[in-house]
Amino acid sequence: MVTFRFYRLRFHFKAESGVYFPPGKSGNILRGAFGATFRKIACAPECADPKACELRLSCAYARIFEPAMAGIGPSGLADPPRPFVFRSRHLDGGAFAAGESFHFDVNLFLLRDPAIAYFVLTFAQLGRDGFGPGRGRAALARVDQLDAAGGVATRVFDGRELIGTGALEPTALSLDPAGDRVRRTLVKFRTPTELKVDHKVAERPEFAVLASRLRDRLSTLGDLYGDGPLEMDFAGFGKRAEAVALTRCDLQMVDVDRVSGRTGQRHSLGGFIGTAEYAGELAEFLPFLRAGAFTGVGRQTTWGKGELSVSV
Repeated sequence: MVTFRFYRLRFHFKAESGVYFPPGKSGNILRGAFGATFRKIACAPECADPKACELRLSCAYARIFEPAMAGIGPSGLADPPRPFVFRSRHLDGGAFAAGESFHFDVNLFLLRDPAIAYFVLTFAQLGRDGFGPGRGRAALARVDQLDAAGGVATRVFDGRELIGTGALEPTALSLDPAGDRVRRTLVKFRTPTELKVDHKVAERPEFAVLASRLRDRLSTLGDLYGDGPLEMDFAGFGKRAEAVALTRCDLQMVDVDRVSGRTGQRHSLGGFIGTAEYAGELAEFLPFLRAGAFTGVGRQTTWGKGELSVSV
């Protein structure tokens, strides 16, 4: 049985002053603020460069927010992907007055010493410092661990103290083929998605590209942070994916960018959103598509890009 395991965490806040998330930028706001606050909490004060720090192997910030590896990693990666993604698209364009509640999710793929307490401490401090362009303050009311269906599995933080973070069991997704024959599926790209082919961004999500990127992402995350790389026939999987046809797609491009606080440079947060319909022998690939709803696929998944859902 081939599985992929991860932690699904939901952070609930109550606004203490007006909180606003600009359209298309909630994930980027959370990512930037999380990184800056996390480093202040976890890093040694004298640390000038987490990637070169001699304490990096024991530093939660370096392992989680600025991971690095010696040489070339899995799938030819020079730097590993971060072991988490934000799920916050429902906050885009949202404004919350004092007393109103909001939430976002963090999917965490780090199984070995996941440092969940640091996520709770960091977001609690971030709420006190303020979210978004207006720095609206919010109190961290509670943190829940969710199951794959979105139900509450465990209370992690009750607003006052952590509750048994060391005993949490990760959610396990089976990647074994679906039992019934599946001939057609619809994939919805819910946030801007960019898939690269031959070092170029693909204009259409051809199934072989989508399936291969999902396979590689799941295997890389497992290799670096989880139970190990996927034990499967990679080449055969890719070859069979080529037989699945993209029969219809309804896509639109989203043009959003961000300005780096460190360099001042503009970086694209855009990509395509919309739906794609596929036809072929899909039972083998359906679990990978479903897992992709939690991991994302393509570029800049930490910001929440590449989120998808699938229906048969």
